[in-house]
Amino acid sequence: MTKLTKILCFTLLLSCIALAFGACGKPKIPKKIEGSSLYVEKVENLPADFILGVDASSVIAEEQSGVVYYDFDGNEQDVFKTLAENGVNTIRVRVWNNPYDENGNGYGGGNNDIEKAVEIGKRATKYGMKLLVDFHYSDFWADPNKQMVPLAWAGMDITEKSDALYAYTKDCLARLKEEKVDVRMVQIGNETNGSMCGEKTWFNIQYLMKAGSKATREVFPKAQVALHFANPEKVTNYADYAKKLAYYEVDYDVFASSYYPYWHGTLENLAEVLSNVANTYGKQVMVMETSYAYTAEDTDFFGNTISSGGSVVKDYPFTVQGQANCLRNVIDTVANKTVNGIGVVYWEGTWISVGTNSFEENYEKWERYGSGWATSYSAKYDPDDAGKYYGGSAVDNQALFDKNGRPLESLRVFNLVYHGNAVTPVADAIEDVSLICDLNGTIVLPEQVNAIMTDDSKQKVDVVWNITDAELAAMYAGGVQKYTVTGTAGGMTAYCYISMVEYNFLTNYSFEDDTDGTGWVLTPLKPMDEFYIESKATDSMTGTNHVHFWSAASDSVEFTVEQTVAALPSGRYKFTISIMGGDCGETDIYMYVKIDGEIVKTTPLTITSYGNWDTQVITDIEYTAGQTIAVGIYVKCGGSGNGAWGKIDDALLNSMS
Repeated sequence: MTKLTKILCFTLLLSCIALAFGACGKPKIPKKIEGSSLYVEKVENLPADFILGVDASSVIAEEQSGVVYYDFDGNEQDVFKTLAENGVNTIRVRVWNNPYDENGNGYGGGNNDIEKAVEIGKRATKYGMKLLVDFHYSDFWADPNKQMVPLAWAGMDITEKSDALYAYTKDCLARLKEEKVDVRMVQIGNETNGSMCGEKTWFNIQYLMKAGSKATREVFPKAQVALHFANPEKVTNYADYAKKLAYYEVDYDVFASSYYPYWHGTLENLAEVLSNVANTYGKQVMVMETSYAYTAEDTDFFGNTISSGGSVVKDYPFTVQGQANCLRNVIDTVANKTVNGIGVVYWEGTWISVGTNSFEENYEKWERYGSGWATSYSAKYDPDDAGKYYGGSAVDNQALFDKNGRPLESLRVFNLVYHGNAVTPVADAIEDVSLICDLNGTIVLPEQVNAIMTDDSKQKVDVVWNITDAELAAMYAGGVQKYTVTGTAGGMTAYCYISMVEYNFLTNYSFEDDTDGTGWVLTPLKPMDEFYIESKATDSMTGTNHVHFWSAASDSVEFTVEQTVAALPSGRYKFTISIMGGDCGETDIYMYVKIDGEIVKTTPLTITSYGNWDTQVITDIEYTAGQTIAVGIYVKCGGSGNGAWGKIDDALLNSMS
């Protein structure tokens, strides 16, 4: 080869690199995918290097279980190539220390040890994507409610554990580097809301985070260090976490949040709490996990976390377009409405059903290959949760591939957000209707409902409900219950969820009227961190609203919630109210009735754990017209480590006469 030929070849190589990455090696905005039926509004000002990621941690276990992935033309293809072709530039993978029992049986959830991470990293790098390494520092799932120490580190003091974490992190990253995996970011801990790797104090947590960060800087000095938290809807938490990180001088680059719209509040709040961290401490911020259901269907004979029925906040329909609109709006929020927002990662977009024939067939695969969320073997490590409730994927209906491994049109959002795709909007789904009706009242079903269009707008359409007069009469006779009525509107199925209730003499009994608590007086008796009307369907007994309280300091929760009732007829009454919560320690909680300002009856209530509502009733309340009657609840909590918290809902004052 002549010198001139070598120069020309080298020049050609540089040209190819420039075409792939843009000038000076910078990422280049991908060419638009044409022909999509998806409606996508362009995300303005979206940087070419914005992280558009997918967590694909379960892929290997899925493939071992027989799952085959395809491209949009129906051809079998490496799923990582399909992701890259559709605009994904980053793959996230979780890493557990040792997710196996003494006999080598995996705990499930992909059995994600460092070997799996290396294999996934190599495949991601092959197709030009970068790797985001998510260290849980646990042998199995770590989240806000569960931060268990790896068995190999049990009994270590904080110095020993920090040294072990440093050595483990450095060894894992060195293995990735040896395999030439392109590591973009390293996440030190997973959803570490005040606990991590068995530690429950920030004084100890800081040492663990520093150890992980130090190892990352030494092996991948150009990679970013991320710390990951959850529950942005608890508006003071992130400011508190960031303040502690600054106080302890933890070395990190990115403050990352989970954001699941069913549970984590509004996008406006997400942008506000992340921007506050960015402005105050100069950090970059991102959404490390998000997802949305494209169907309510369960495809693997193991129930899904999210399904239909009116029990979750449903900001978008459970359709492919609804999933796409949700993801597009999260990306837009981080890119344009959040200070220093650098990316969004979709959680487990490839975790689909491993089979569709029977539970028994799937169960054998979950156990053998770890392709379900947990196996029975996980009882060795986590006997109280995974060891009891093991099974398949609870998020198969939130993947970016269908049950047969074919990509959904929503996958193309990662490309189309750069360009937009303004197809003519059409009706996509019918908005759910929720009614609360008194047993002595009249059920009035609406004559029109909202059709949700593919551009996320709404249009009124006529509806025909599938219910007879006899079925309506049965609802009145059936007492306090909830019913689902279906109908047809615009050629699509409409759902109306009806809650039948006794006549209630209280105003705004389930706190639905507004977030000001109309009719109620909320009186803090100590300075609490949070005490307000919260809108969150998954934490409510009825509707979406309830009284929420949380406070981090010990013995800082004390308050009353009370309503005075006007113009009550003489007679006998009963008062009902419900509460749930956690981390409350020693408590003094009771409901009460006041007549003319004096408490005449009380009944104690208890708080145990999330989702376990304690409902109590005070009966035989004798009332004479003209008296002043008030009902309410008194709450005092000592707290137990993570800050006492709880929810209050469904206050009823019913006649017994």
